[in-house]
Amino acid sequence: MEVRRAAAGDARAIAEVHVRSWKAAFPGLLPQDYLDALQPEDRLPGWQHTLKGAARWPVVLVGEEDGRMVGFVEVAPSGDPDAEERTGEVRTIYLDPAAWGAGCGVALLDAGVSVLADGGFAEAILWVLHSNSRARRFYERQGWWPDGATKEHDWHVFVATDVRYRRQLPGAAVMARDGAGQESEKSQS
Repeated sequence: MEVRRAAAGDARAIAEVHVRSWKAAFPGLLPQDYLDALQPEDRLPGWQHTLKGAARWPVVLVGEEDGRMVGFVEVAPSGDPDAEERTGEVRTIYLDPAAWGAGCGVALLDAGVSVLADGGFAEAILWVLHSNSRARRFYERQGWWPDGATKEHDWHVFVATDVRYRRQLPGAAVMARDGAGQESEKSQS
C-alpha cells in the first residue's frame, strides 16, 4: 500500500470509503436506519472543506493499492480542553471493508502517528465508540490504552459514548528555540 498526503481531488473517494466503513463497522452499535441512510454525499462537504485548506493541520493521509483508495487517517493537534500543548490527535481512521485485516490500518495509523511525532507532539489521543470492541482491540494491539476519559457524542439522531485512548510518541521531534529565537528540531529521548 502506498501512503500519501490527501489532495483536494481525493474528497469524493474519502467520503465513499468513510461511508462504506461505517456501514460495515457499526451494525448493532449504531441505529441501523441511520446507517442505511448514509450516503457519500453526507460526508463530502466536510472532506472538501478539510482538504481545500493550506493550513498545516489537519493532515489527511490516504492509502492506495493499485490506484484505488483503501483508507485514510486524519491527524491534528488535540482539541480536548484538558490536552497538553504537545498532545496530538488521530481524529479519524477508516478503511474500506475489503482492506480489513490486510495490514492497511496499521500502516495508516503508523503514518499518522509519525506525522504527529514529526510535528513535535509527545503523545497522541484518539476517541473510539465505547461499544466498538473490534476497534478497541486494534488500538490496544498498537500500543494505545484507555485513559479513563469518556464523552457523549450527540449525532442528533442518536447519542453515543466515546472513550479516549492515549499513546506516548517516543522519539517525537521537539521544536526548540535557540538564543536568536529560531526554531530548530531535536529528537526527544
